[in-house]
Amino acid sequence: MSPDPKQQAELESRIRAYVGVDVGEPWVAPDAVNEAMIRHWCVVMGDENPVYRDPVAAEKSVHGGIVAPPAMLLTWVMPPYIPPWSLPGAENEPAPNQEVELHRLMSSHGYTGVVGTNCEDEYHRYLRPGDRITATKVIEAISEEKPTPLGVGYFIDVRYVFRDQHGAVVGTELFRVLKYRPAQPAQAVASAAAAPAKPRRLRPPRGHDNAWWWEGIERGELLIQKCSACGALRHPPRPMCGRCQSIEWETVASGGRGTLHSYTVLHHPQVPGYDYPLVVALVDLEEGTRLVANLVGCKPDEIRIGMPVACRIESVDEELKLPVFRPTRVGG
Repeated sequence: MSPDPKQQAELESRIRAYVGVDVGEPWVAPDAVNEAMIRHWCVVMGDENPVYRDPVAAEKSVHGGIVAPPAMLLTWVMPPYIPPWSLPGAENEPAPNQEVELHRLMSSHGYTGVVGTNCEDEYHRYLRPGDRITATKVIEAISEEKPTPLGVGYFIDVRYVFRDQHGAVVGTELFRVLKYRPAQPAQAVASAAAAPAKPRRLRPPRGHDNAWWWEGIERGELLIQKCSACGALRHPPRPMCGRCQSIEWETVASGGRGTLHSYTVLHHPQVPGYDYPLVVALVDLEEGTRLVANLVGCKPDEIRIGMPVACRIESVDEELKLPVFRPTRVGG
């Protein structure tokens, strides 16, 4: 059903009033930039750049000491995750602020869906241990209503500005979401005996830097990106080597064998198109890199860290192939 033109005009007027409004109180980092958090970040992200972790190498670099990865910028001030569009009365309901009000207003007019679309970061300088970061947030822009495959909606831009203990800007981040009215599916006319189409899994994102990897999967090949300069292996695919910063790379074929490094078992929320419980595994491949994929062929209570596994590329629907791991016997 199309919205009432008068109500739509009123909504347009009200949401425009939020553009340029500061959101809540500044976020103050609970801890100063420190080497422990930098180290944990690098371990999780697989970033081996020595200027982040090796005091001797960092001292000899242009930085003259340890610095933090720029992508950690939001991490220093990030509060516990509470969606700003949570409905009143929900568990862990957030304290009201202008962003919460905007999302609730739009939800009350049928724009109940929300999805993050992209972000743009700018880094003005490297952060060093001892820096104390504060962030402010402003609703920078709201687009005109636009049609999208998810439904008609508005793109909302929120700008974070990060400052150090001296008040100097050290970076910014623009975060964009689509707040949309979910599209109504076409009313299919079918016999009572006709079975509904089975929901498909979410499509993996493809772009300039990873399309080649998915093309390999479609051919039945599990490929690993290899730096042509220093030989370092890396996954997921990215344009630059984290070890030597070379942008030249090649690929090597993986045999698909490895050991289970870690895993998690998902029970809820149950997204249509997936079978539950769903085991998501982090596998150490024999070639020396890691891969995240589903683990199948065993019950969750049979899984053990360090167990040998092997990869098979399987069709999950008529269009999508994915690498999945199954347990193997040692020497098998």
